[in-house]
Amino acid sequence: MRLLLLTSFFLVCIVSGQKSNYQALLLDKTLVENANAVVRLDEMQIHVEARNRMVYTVKQVVTVLNKMGNRYASPRVFYDSDKKIKHIEAYVYDKMGKEIEHLKKRDFRDVSAADGISLYIDDRLLTYSYTPIQYPYTMEFSYEVETSDTGVFPSWYFLSGYLASVEKSHYEITYASSDLKPVIKEYNLDDFPIEKEERKGRIIYTAQHLPAVKSEVHSPDYSSMGPKLLVRLEHFHYKGFDGDVDDWNQLGSWVNNSLLKGRTELSEATRTMARNLVNGIEDDLEKAKVIYKYVQDNTRYISVQIGIGGFRPISAIEVDRVKYGDCKGLSNYTKALLEAVGVDSYYTVVEAGPRKVDFEEDFADLRQGNHVILAIPYEDKYYWIDCTSQIHPFGFVGDFTDDRKVLVVKPEGGELVSTVAYNNKQNHQSTKAKFNVLEDGSISGKVVIATEGVQYDNRFTLEEKSKDKISKHYKDYWSEVNNLNLHSYEFDNDREEIRFTEVVEVSAKNYASISGERILFAPNAFNKNSYVPQRYRNRKLPLEIQRGFLDEDAFEIAMPNGYAVEALPENTKLETPFGTYTMELDYNSETNTLNYKRSFFLKKGTHPKEEYANYRNFRKKIASADNAQVVIVKTNL
Repeated sequence: MRLLLLTSFFLVCIVSGQKSNYQALLLDKTLVENANAVVRLDEMQIHVEARNRMVYTVKQVVTVLNKMGNRYASPRVFYDSDKKIKHIEAYVYDKMGKEIEHLKKRDFRDVSAADGISLYIDDRLLTYSYTPIQYPYTMEFSYEVETSDTGVFPSWYFLSGYLASVEKSHYEITYASSDLKPVIKEYNLDDFPIEKEERKGRIIYTAQHLPAVKSEVHSPDYSSMGPKLLVRLEHFHYKGFDGDVDDWNQLGSWVNNSLLKGRTELSEATRTMARNLVNGIEDDLEKAKVIYKYVQDNTRYISVQIGIGGFRPISAIEVDRVKYGDCKGLSNYTKALLEAVGVDSYYTVVEAGPRKVDFEEDFADLRQGNHVILAIPYEDKYYWIDCTSQIHPFGFVGDFTDDRKVLVVKPEGGELVSTVAYNNKQNHQSTKAKFNVLEDGSISGKVVIATEGVQYDNRFTLEEKSKDKISKHYKDYWSEVNNLNLHSYEFDNDREEIRFTEVVEVSAKNYASISGERILFAPNAFNKNSYVPQRYRNRKLPLEIQRGFLDEDAFEIAMPNGYAVEALPENTKLETPFGTYTMELDYNSETNTLNYKRSFFLKKGTHPKEEYANYRNFRKKIASADNAQVVIVKTNL
């Protein structure tokens, strides 16, 4: 009996130091499958007490299964003078649920959200970087925030992305009066076990047991497919201003009359300087180009995301004084300089990034958008400029903000407009080459590459690089050409036509294979595409090609003296819903040269998962044709 009591005592002591429900060994196997992390609990409770008072509490418990899952257990909270952190703490547990660390508020690092730049001293971050000593481990993180800013309402993602599962998700809103009832837009809830409960003054969403989704090549961004909620208040308060907004027109009007009001004032000396810059220029577009170049040459960009640094730009006077700013500050400053020379421009909010994300037409809220650019109206169209770039030509924004719906803020209100699109054949690359195949298997010649659209964006920065980096670029770009030597290069950056031209002289030893009296080589030496997407036996997600392009190539290849063509690859022509491909080879026996022509057009589009195998087959045939070899043989002269 004494032994039994002693054993029970030790068991109680062990369990008391553990969170048995956080033991990783007890996880449901269906939640571990395809997951780097399992979100045990994701809970937010929001209390809207008044137009200018909101309190919300958050509790997140995440079991990290491997190092790829660490990003799901990164405790951090942003705050500023209008957002107070009332409570914050975290616990770390080992795989058995035993507590190994307890973090209190004093353990979190309190840092500037703008890397210490005093201009944004009010925007701060409490954060903690945990270094795991073993996997799996569990992070329990909770905090409470009180804020007067109700214009930016917390949205909700039941699944935060690929490769993470969820045991329980709980999102709850209580509101003090009917005029504070939030507007909620639901996305993709029907295919998930999500329950909604609504009664007077309270809205609750609960989801349980959401398995992880494995990402697949060329699948859409998860945010467009996963279950989520966008939430906003029609009657809100933000940074000292009340707002009553039901649509984008009203939101744009509020931004213009509240957040931007008085921010474009400049000293008379600066206004005079701006007018002197455009002295003698009558055309508004030409004036805008001069002002844009001035901003590029005389300011620098500091990275403060729009949601961190607030939505209100610092004044143009301040940017003029310090000569730096974030996207909001630099755009507002450029707008102020344009005003000084009589050119209209509009502050424009955009969701920037390599993936195209549109603003929701029927859901006007401040949370949408992470970047600011300018729209300049001229002859019934908009010219778009990104004032954070010191190198982009005027009117060219690249793939960071192209082809998406954005909010253009005008004095009379807001308007959703699509930015310029660089689609399909507009993303053009022409590669022309003349090169010799020598008897020892080496090649030498000149290559001319001209790019436009997004392909321009990918290459024009070459002119700013050092010789060593340029050499490395070409060796990487033509990685399938062994022993490449770069002899010379010239660049022409046509900023008016937005075309970048490269003239490159190269050679390579042992490019061709020698077999007795025969030489074998691939005629496509300078734009070979060997990419074949991954194979899936049971594809689950749609196929998305976000951006198309057109490559056109023409190579003139001189054979070595005393050799003639013995075998040529067959000409190829492919026509598919995804694009087209052609390859033609013509041998001129009189000049002993080969003329190689190639065209590859990939088309933007979304296709059902059943089409993925056909797309893979299309790319496989292209890779095969691009690697096809010519056989030449020594002749008896």
